[in-house]
Amino acid sequence: MPFDTTTQAAMVVRKVEDVTHGGQPCRAVVASRAYATDIDDLWNAITDKARIPRWFAPVDGDLELGGKYQIKGNAGGTVIACEPPRSFALTWEFGGGTSWVEVELAEAGEATQLTLRHIAPLDDKSEEFWDRFGPGAVGVGWDLSLLGLAWHLETGEAVKERFAEETWPLSDEGRTFATSSSDAWTAASLAYGTDEEAANRAGASTTAFYTGAAAPE
Repeated sequence: MPFDTTTQAAMVVRKVEDVTHGGQPCRAVVASRAYATDIDDLWNAITDKARIPRWFAPVDGDLELGGKYQIKGNAGGTVIACEPPRSFALTWEFGGGTSWVEVELAEAGEATQLTLRHIAPLDDKSEEFWDRFGPGAVGVGWDLSLLGLAWHLETGEAVKERFAEETWPLSDEGRTFATSSSDAWTAASLAYGTDEEAANRAGASTTAFYTGAAAPE
């Protein structure tokens, strides 16, 4: 069966939640989907340093409780919780700010459900970013990662064999995926309670960013 990226985008359940982290009010962008593999294989795929680059990006450091990590060209931080093969949590330090990522796995029949929460503090910087791009700013990026993970789990291959970083994002298929993902995150923003005009404006900005289109006025 062909690997249809539109179908893959539709398999993600997206929502936005108000949460508390470390005693401070925060907002969480949540993405969840099932993978047709057992929990041990999925845990290995998302935590093994030799396997992570096949669907995500190279990671340096110690991927264990208390360990420091650095994703090539992206965030770094500290592993602050780890309960194999069920869950882990990280600080996500990027661009001078700190947020948190939590990942949980659970058996779902013959599949395994993965739930990812990216949690950001409610401060002036994060609110400005939210107003400009909404949840899709990080949500589309995570959707792309979940897509790469699906490809790797289904084929055993590295994403570069199918989703070349230099060309795929701006291909017709890549733009269609990013647009679909961004639209879905706009819907999640509306369900969260964001004003319709503001949610649609932020979603359009996110779509433009990921597709290379002109940003809305």
